[in-house]
Amino acid sequence: MDLTPKQIVHELNKYIIGQDEAKKAVAIALRNRYRRSCLSPALQEEITPKNIILKGPTGVGKTEIARRLAKLVKAPFIKVEATKYTEVGYVGRDVESMVRDLTECAIRLVKEEKTAEVSYKAASFAERRIAKVLAEMKKDERGETPKALFEDKLVEDIHAGKYDNTFVEIEVNDMPKPLELTPGSGTAIDLGSIFGGMGLPGRKKKRKITVREARNLIISEEADKLIDNDAVTAEALRRAENDGIIFIDEIDKIAGKGNQGADVSREGVQRDILPIVEGCTVMTKYGPVKTDYILFVAAGAFHVSKVEDLIPELQGRFPIQVDLKSLTKADFINILTQPQNAITSQYAALLAVDNIDLHFTPDAIEKIAEISEDINSTSEDIGARRLHTVVEYLLEDISFNAGGTDYPVIPVEVNAKYVEEHLENITRNRDLKKYVL
Repeated sequence: MDLTPKQIVHELNKYIIGQDEAKKAVAIALRNRYRRSCLSPALQEEITPKNIILKGPTGVGKTEIARRLAKLVKAPFIKVEATKYTEVGYVGRDVESMVRDLTECAIRLVKEEKTAEVSYKAASFAERRIAKVLAEMKKDERGETPKALFEDKLVEDIHAGKYDNTFVEIEVNDMPKPLELTPGSGTAIDLGSIFGGMGLPGRKKKRKITVREARNLIISEEADKLIDNDAVTAEALRRAENDGIIFIDEIDKIAGKGNQGADVSREGVQRDILPIVEGCTVMTKYGPVKTDYILFVAAGAFHVSKVEDLIPELQGRFPIQVDLKSLTKADFINILTQPQNAITSQYAALLAVDNIDLHFTPDAIEKIAEISEDINSTSEDIGARRLHTVVEYLLEDISFNAGGTDYPVIPVEVNAKYVEEHLENITRNRDLKKYVL
C-alpha cells in the first residue's frame, strides 16, 4: 500500500491521540519501505530500515502505534517482550524465536488471503456436501420431489443460514496436534503432515456438529486442497523478510549498569539481540529468513535506566529515538471522544445489550479527564490505561444493576455531578496523597 507519510499519520490519528513525533517517525519508516521497493535490486540491497526506539511512560500509545501501523499495511507483525529472552546457555527462550514467530505470522497472513480467494468455490462445495447429508436425513419430507431439485433447495437454505443450528453427522479430517519438541522453542513435529507426505490417507472421523460448524470445517479443508502451499510459503518468507515488523517491548528492562549479578545476563540478551537487528539468517521450519530488512521498533519507559545504558552497538542499530509525552487533560478528553473505538462508545455499546441507553455529557467527560490526569500525576503514571480504571469504577453500579433484555430501554445520562458523587472515594484518597511524604 503506497500511502504517503501524511496519509499514514491521518490513519493513525483515527485510533491514537497525540504523540505526533512518534507517528511521523514510523510513517517515514513505512514510506521508505515503499520507496526502497521502487529501486533497482542492486540498490535495494544497500538500503536497510532505520530502526526506532520509542521512549515514554506506559499507556501513552507505543505498542498501539506499531500495531496499527502493521495492520494498516497488512504486514507481518509480532510484539515480543525483551524480558522473556535469556542469554545463550540459560534455560528460556532464545532471541531467534522472535523471527520464527514472525514467520508463523506471515504464513497465517498469506494463508488467510489465499483462503479468501478460493472461499467461494470451497463454500459451494461445502454447501453441496452438507445438502446431501441433510437430504438423507429428510427423506420423508422429500416426497415426490426429485432428489437433485430437493438438494438444490437445501443448498439455497443452507446458504441463507436457515439450517445453521441444525445438527448433522459428517466426516471430517482428524488433525493430530503438533508435538512440541522443547516447550517455548517454536519447534514442533506435525504427525499429520508426515503421514500425508508418505502418501498415507489422512484419518477421518465422524462428528455430530451444527451445519454452521460443518460448513466452516469443510470450507477450511477444501481451501487447503485448492491453495498451493509452496506458493504460500514463498510469499510468506518474502513478506517476513521485506515487510516484517518486530516490536520489542520493555527493552529498558535489559539495560543495566555495571557488570555484577543479573546485569551480566541482561547484557548477554542484548548481545544476542544485536546480530538479529544487524542482519543475519535464521533457520525456521519453512526455510531460512534474512533479518536485514525487517523493521525493529523498540520501546521502554526508561524510568530507571537510560537509552545510553544499552550496549553501544545496539544503540547504533536504533538510530531514531523518539520521546513520547505523558498524557494531559486535553489528551484524555480527546481519547474519550475522538477515536473510532473510544472508551465511552465501547461502554455505551456494552450496556446497550441490556437496554441501557448510556450518554456522557461534555462536563462529565471533562471531569473524568481531570481526575485521570490528577491520579496519574500523584501516583503511578499509567497513561490512557488510567481511563479504564476510572470509567470502570464510575459505571460499576450501572453495570451491576443492568441486566435482562426483557426490560424497556432506559436512558442514563452521566454528568459532572454523577462523576463527582461516584468517584468521591478516589478523589478523597487522591487529595490525601498530596500530603503523604
